[in-house]
Amino acid sequence: MTIERKGPLRGIRVLELPNIGPLQHAGMILADLGAEVLRLERKVHVDAGTGLQGPYTPFSLLDRGRRSAGIDLKHPRAAELVARLAERADVLVEGFRPGVAERLGIGPDVLCARNPRLVYGRMTGWGRDGPLAGDVGHDINYISLAGVLAHIGPVGGPPVPPLNLIGDFGGGSMLLVIGVLAALVERSVSGRGQVVDAAMVDGSAMLMSIFHVFDQLGGGMWGARGTNLLDGGAHFYGVYECADGEYVSIAAFEPQFYANFVALVSSLGIEGLGAVDLPLDQQMDRAHWPVLRERLAAMFRTRHRDEWVAFFAGHEVCFAPVLGMAEARRHPHNVARRTFTTVEGVEQPAPAPRFSRTPGAIANPPRPAGADTIAGFG
Repeated sequence: MTIERKGPLRGIRVLELPNIGPLQHAGMILADLGAEVLRLERKVHVDAGTGLQGPYTPFSLLDRGRRSAGIDLKHPRAAELVARLAERADVLVEGFRPGVAERLGIGPDVLCARNPRLVYGRMTGWGRDGPLAGDVGHDINYISLAGVLAHIGPVGGPPVPPLNLIGDFGGGSMLLVIGVLAALVERSVSGRGQVVDAAMVDGSAMLMSIFHVFDQLGGGMWGARGTNLLDGGAHFYGVYECADGEYVSIAAFEPQFYANFVALVSSLGIEGLGAVDLPLDQQMDRAHWPVLRERLAAMFRTRHRDEWVAFFAGHEVCFAPVLGMAEARRHPHNVARRTFTTVEGVEQPAPAPRFSRTPGAIANPPRPAGADTIAGFG
């Protein structure tokens, strides 16, 4: 199967070892950016035909843009096969628990000895050392320990899992991709590869950098969950329900945007509510936030979401409707920017970021598990 590669990573070969979720996401990003990625599938998946059920499954969608080869990593000759593939690769990525790759004979000491230019990317949840290194876990566990989950949720309510965006994808796959790209840049100078150790607990903690500063400043800068500047506590930065049960978001943080917002809503004169009173000098006074939030909540409940969209259109107040996935795919802005694309009838996010000379592309839809076992790298 001949696949035309486009993007800034064209010419880079990546070997992706079996795993699901975050590692698949990393492989997808590298493939979207133009790398030639060969994904190895477990023999059980190839035998069962589970790599591609129907046109797509949630996990197989992440397999776009690359080839798929089947392998039984416990076979006596599997380690040698992986080593030969790694000799032809620039990057290898794996998401095994600590020690598994070494037990299989495909750890970095072995493979980097045979290919000193190899960038060996490793992704784990807890990291490769520390008391919890060998424990099992998932996104929600990693962001719990990283000090993230405790701060997401409504005031007086329990923490709310933010899907698995922070641990698996933001603190996991994105961190791994950043590390791999940095190692490739360094290799262009030194000529040598290295091991990239990306732990989801580390990446999740790093995403919280600014909030750790808030936490340590004192003076009431950071309080209980749901009472703070960026977690829904501030009346000017949050989500409000509308008359039709839909939601809108407002983020009139900067003084000029807040002044615009106040001028607009103060002119409404809503029946039964009167004028919406939002004193400018109370914007950053935390003591007034609960009352001001209630005033805005009552206001937003008087109109449908699309009516608010029309009301705020053209005014600089940092406003947007809260859209579901299907709505997001249809929104005129996303359509105009081609934020989403369609491959074989399946709508999905398009490659990002964008490049002026070497744009990324989806080279091919997901391949059935093991479809390229004989071909391997092109």
